[in-house]
Amino acid sequence: MILDAEIKAQLAQYLQMMEGEVLLKVSAGSDKISQDMLALVDELATMSSNIKVENTQLERTPSFSVNRSSEDTGVTFAGIPLGHEFTSLVLALLQVSGRAPKVDQKVIDQVKSIKGEHHFDSYISLTCQNCPDVVQALNLMSIINPNITHTMIDGAAFKEEVESKNIMAVPTVFLNGESFGSGRMAIEEILAKMGNAPDASEFADKDPYDVLVVGGGPAGASAAIYAARKGIRTGIVAERFGGQILDTASIENFISVKHTEGPKLAASLEEHVKEYNVDVMNLQRAKRLEKKDFIEIELENGAVLKSKTVILSTGARWRNVGVPGENEFKNKGVAYCPHCDGPLFAGKHVAVIGGGNSGIEAAIDLAGIVKHVTVLEFNPELKADSVLQDRLNSLPNVTVLKNVQTTEITGTDKVNGISYVERDTGAAQHIELAGVFVQIGLVPNTDWLAETVERNRIGEIIVDNHGSTNIPGVFAAGDCTNNPYKQIIISMGSGANAALGSFDYLIRN
Repeated sequence: MILDAEIKAQLAQYLQMMEGEVLLKVSAGSDKISQDMLALVDELATMSSNIKVENTQLERTPSFSVNRSSEDTGVTFAGIPLGHEFTSLVLALLQVSGRAPKVDQKVIDQVKSIKGEHHFDSYISLTCQNCPDVVQALNLMSIINPNITHTMIDGAAFKEEVESKNIMAVPTVFLNGESFGSGRMAIEEILAKMGNAPDASEFADKDPYDVLVVGGGPAGASAAIYAARKGIRTGIVAERFGGQILDTASIENFISVKHTEGPKLAASLEEHVKEYNVDVMNLQRAKRLEKKDFIEIELENGAVLKSKTVILSTGARWRNVGVPGENEFKNKGVAYCPHCDGPLFAGKHVAVIGGGNSGIEAAIDLAGIVKHVTVLEFNPELKADSVLQDRLNSLPNVTVLKNVQTTEITGTDKVNGISYVERDTGAAQHIELAGVFVQIGLVPNTDWLAETVERNRIGEIIVDNHGSTNIPGVFAAGDCTNNPYKQIIISMGSGANAALGSFDYLIRN
């Protein structure tokens, strides 16, 4: 048995939702992965009379495709879609059977309008929490449009193919054999990369808002919900809904929820926001704020949105080391997500830059996958919690270098080493390795505000206890502010606080 009893019970409920027959075409060999894949397919077939199985020869072995009985949909899984990809398999079965996807009709129409042949390959890791968004989006596009096909490829099952293409980060997507993109991409983002992005004309006739929220993370979602519940005209502009929590694998300190995953929480946030009358403008990036009769927010596509009040909740991003080689080898050995990219470095030597909680957690995770981990910390002592340090020190394949400064990440077509200086002696050192994971904290996403809103020396927006900035009618919340603690639950609270502050400002002005 591939599926345990609990998963099978949940799966049985989903399979009852199938609306038609599905044919799984299976290409298997004698290897262990093939045999496990066959066992999974056979289990699926025994659980639903709507699932049929047929042996065939596909482009890759082991793999299987998910089809209607009368036509091939172009949806293929190369490897075994378990782990984070199990949901992708379930959705493929339901959607191929005829179950309508939970996607805006506008998006469906965009996918249907795509002309020409488009063959996507996505390289993923089963431990990657970012990969399912890409896999599910490309699967759906294949199901909707007969000109599109998609194959999900598990990098662990097809190591030689991954290495031959120099893939060192997941998800990585190829279109018609050429590199298309890497990292998390929602279906709207994929369509935008294919030339289907909304332009400024789509925003031309929008009336001014009472509250316009800029940013779709926990703070922005909370602010939008609190504002909408007041019955005032609310809009939210988000570069990607969910923000930084989309890159968070495990969340265990969100009070009342013992454990969840970032993408799951992000989906819940978006679903909750859409329960209210909120104008959600996704995949949009703000580039200018100016106070006139209304507060104006100009987007990068040239559109200008107007509002009586604005709540800035643009969050933060991973801080770069800022050394030669970091940008050049990003996704070629330089990585920021150990959960996503760690499996690609199995049996290899890697480094983690950063001795805080994030860095030490990354080192602990990687130590179970790679041959050896070297931790580089700038300060004389690690900053991580003592319980994490104790766990790290118990691991036999970890070296900790303290009081060192990274000077360069070296390589040719990919990373081959890291150089550093011992700060007490000035001695230069070099380590040969295959990957570098950067974990040195966050930078607020406030560069676009220039001199319009008062910020502190590290770019955080300065707010009072109502969330107000120095500009009347402009509020801020979450990780982009000078709030000292960057936590999901605190961001949500500050978003609610800013929304209540903006409502109070509206009724008084």
